[in-house]
Amino acid sequence: MLAVLIGVVFLMLLWAIQDARGSLQTARAGRPALDQAGAVQKVVLDMEGGQLGYVITRQDEFLKPWRAARAAFPAQAQRLVDISPSDSQRRLAQRIQQSGQSFIDDYSVPLVDAVRRGDPDASSTARTRDGRQRVEELRSSLRNYLGGERVVIDQQEHVLEHRMDRLALGASIGVAGAVVLIVGYGAYVTRVIVWPVRRMAGTATRLAAGDLSARVPLSGRREIGQLETAFNTMAASLEKSHRRLRLLYDAGTALGNTLDVRRTADELVRVAVPRFADHVTVDLAAAVLTGGEPEKADGTTVLRRVARGGVGEHAPLDPVGAPAAPSRAAPGAGAALHSDLRVAPEGWATDDRSAEQLLAYGMGSLITAPLSAQGVPMGVIAFWRTRDSPPFEEDDLSDAEELAAKTAAAIENARRYTRERETALALQRSLLPHDLPERPSVEVAYRYLPTGTRAGVGGDWLDVIPLSGTRVALVVGDVVGHGIQASATMGRLRTAVRTLADVDLPPEELLTHLDDLVLHLDDGAPEPAGEVGSTCLYAVYDPVSRRCALASAGHPLPFVITPQGAVEKAAGQPGPPLGLGGLPFETTELDLAGGTTLALFSNGLVHSRDLDLSQGLDRLRDALTAPGESLEATCDHVVAMLREGEPADDVALLLARTHALPGDRVATWEVPADPEHVARARTLTTDQLGAWQLADLSFTTELVVSELVTNAIRYGGSPIRLRLIRDTAMLICEVSDGSSTAPHLRRARVFDEGGRGLLLVAQLTQRWGTRQTSAGKTIWCEQSLPPVDT
Repeated sequence: MLAVLIGVVFLMLLWAIQDARGSLQTARAGRPALDQAGAVQKVVLDMEGGQLGYVITRQDEFLKPWRAARAAFPAQAQRLVDISPSDSQRRLAQRIQQSGQSFIDDYSVPLVDAVRRGDPDASSTARTRDGRQRVEELRSSLRNYLGGERVVIDQQEHVLEHRMDRLALGASIGVAGAVVLIVGYGAYVTRVIVWPVRRMAGTATRLAAGDLSARVPLSGRREIGQLETAFNTMAASLEKSHRRLRLLYDAGTALGNTLDVRRTADELVRVAVPRFADHVTVDLAAAVLTGGEPEKADGTTVLRRVARGGVGEHAPLDPVGAPAAPSRAAPGAGAALHSDLRVAPEGWATDDRSAEQLLAYGMGSLITAPLSAQGVPMGVIAFWRTRDSPPFEEDDLSDAEELAAKTAAAIENARRYTRERETALALQRSLLPHDLPERPSVEVAYRYLPTGTRAGVGGDWLDVIPLSGTRVALVVGDVVGHGIQASATMGRLRTAVRTLADVDLPPEELLTHLDDLVLHLDDGAPEPAGEVGSTCLYAVYDPVSRRCALASAGHPLPFVITPQGAVEKAAGQPGPPLGLGGLPFETTELDLAGGTTLALFSNGLVHSRDLDLSQGLDRLRDALTAPGESLEATCDHVVAMLREGEPADDVALLLARTHALPGDRVATWEVPADPEHVARARTLTTDQLGAWQLADLSFTTELVVSELVTNAIRYGGSPIRLRLIRDTAMLICEVSDGSSTAPHLRRARVFDEGGRGLLLVAQLTQRWGTRQTSAGKTIWCEQSLPPVDT
C-alpha cells in the first residue's frame, strides 16, 4: 500500500514536470522569432545606412553593406515568416517581407541607380520623404512584430511561472506526503517489527547472561506474534532444561560429602524439595545402615525410613525410623510414574487407610525410584507432589532415575566406608587397652576419639604399663595414615612397646630398639606399612624417687601441672620420628612433687587444618590451667575446648596424677658381699615385715631374700643392696648388685647341687624379673598382700 501511494505521488510529480516542460518549450519557441525579427531589423538598418551614406558621399564603400543587406533581406524575411509562432505574427511577418522587398525594389535600388547617373532628382525632397516614409512603415511593422512577440512571450512566461508555482506546490505536497508516508511506515515497521525484534534481542541477551526467567511480551501479530510465541516456548524449554541440569548438578555436589548413610539420604531430601517434589521419603534396608551387604530382593526385605522431608509439616507419611513396606519394583526396573493418585490407588498404596489419608492431604502424583548397587536393591525413594503443583510427567522419570542413581552411588560408598570404618574401629578397639590398670603410684584418666572423616580411623594409641618397683610407664603414640592399615600398625607398635617395657629398658634405649624394629618391620613387604614417620612418647615414673624419665621420638612433650595449678611444658627436645635410624634419643629427668599431673596427648588434639600447632598448644595450656573436680572432668573440659565437632584426626589424651610413696613404706639396706651377712638380711627382712604387720609373708619373703642375696654375693659384685617396698597391693623385694650379667631361670637336674634358687623365687612369688641399671642390675619379685581383716 505504501508503495502504491508513493507511486501515485511520483506520477503526479512526473505529470507536473512534463507540463512545465511543455510550457517551457512553448516559451522557448517564441524566442527565435524575436531574435529573427531583430536580425531583419538590423538588415534594414544596414541597408538604409549604406544607401544614405552613398547618396550623401557618392563613395562606393557605402555600397558594400547596402548590397549585403539587400541580398540578405529576402532570406532573413522569409525565415522570419517561417519561424513566426502564430498566424497573426506570420501575417505581420509577411507584410514586413513585402514592405521590405518593395522598399528595396521600388525605392532603394532606383535611388542608388539615380545617384550613379548623377540625376539631381535623386536628392530631391520628395524622393527623400518617400524613402523616409517607406522606412518608417517598415520599422513600424518590425516594432509591431517585436511588440506582439514580446507580449506573447510574456504571456507564455506568465503561464510558465504559474505552472511552475503549481508544480512546486504539487511537488511540495507530494514530497510531504511521501515523507509522511515514509515516516508513518517507518513508525509502523518500528512498532510492529523493530521493537519486538529488539525486545527479543534483549531477552536473548538476558537468557545468555543467565536470567532464564526472561520472556518476550506478546505484542506482535501474524509472523511476529508467531515468532514471539516460539521464542518464549524456546526460553521456557531452556529454563526447564537448566533447572533439570542444575538440580542434577547440585545433587552431584551435595550427595556423598559426609560418607554417612543417613546424612546422604537427608542431603537428597534437601536437594529435591521443593525443586523437584513437594515431599520425599527414603527407605533403606536395615543391613545397609550398619554397613552390611544388601540382600537380594525376595519380597521380604525389611526397609526402614531413614529420611523424610517436604514443604508441609503434617503430611501423613511414616516418620524417620519407622519400618517401611518392601519395594514393589522388580530388580533392574526403573522408576515408576503415578501421574494421578486418585486412579488405581492399590498400585501405590500399602493399604486403603493410608491411601485415603494421602489423598485427603492433597497428594496428586508420585514417582518411586529404586536404589540399587550392582543390581542388588538397597531401598527405594518416593517423590510426591500435591495437587497444588503440576503433576509428574514422563519427562520427570529420567530426572528421578538420575537422582536415584546418584543417591545409590553415594549410599553405596557410605555403606562401604561404614563397613570399613566399623572394621577398623573394631580392630583398633581390640588393640587398644580396654581398661587402664590402677596403680597406686598414679591416678589416670584418658580420652580417645577416633576421627570421623572419610580418611578413616588413625593409628593413635595410649597405654599405661606397670613396671617393677611400683614404677609405671606412660605411653602415647601416633601412626602415620588412616584406616585398617594404620590400626594394624598401631597394634604392632603397641605390642612392641609393651614387650620392650617388660624388659625394663630406660626410655632412650626402648625408643632406640623400637626405632630399629620399625626399620626392619617392612623387610620383604611389597609396600611400606606406614610405621616410618610414626611418633612415640615414653615416660617412666618412679614414686619412690618421685622422678620421671621420658624420651620422645618426634612426639610433642607433655605438659606438667603442678599441685598449685601452674602449667608448664616439660623440658627437653623431641627426638626424630621412628624409622629414620641412626639418630640418638635423649632422656629427660623430671623431679615431680606429689600431686603433679602429667598431660600426654597426640598431635590430633592440638593441630588440625584450621588450628596451628603453636595455637593449639596455647589453647591446651589454657584448658589445663582451669582446675577440674577430677581428672575425668579435666579430660572432658580439655576435649570440649580444643575439639569442636568430629575431629579431623584421632585424638588421644592421657592425664596421670602422680603420688609419692611415703618413706616408711620403703626399706633399704646395704649388704656386704659376705655369705655370713645373708642371715642378717633375713633378720632385717623379718623385722621390717613385722613393723608393717605383714608377718604372714615373713617365711616366703625370708626365703626369697635368702636366695636372691646369696646369688648376688656368689655371682654378682659389690655394692649389694636389699630394698623392700610396700604399696597398697604388693610387697616388692629387690636385690641389686654391681654385675650386669642377668640370671636365667633353668630346671636343675636331680643330682645338681645348685640352680634351684630362681625356680623357688618364681614359684613362691607372683612375678619376678630383672632390670639393668647404670651400676649393674636389679632382681625383683612381687607378692600380693594378704587381705585386710574388716
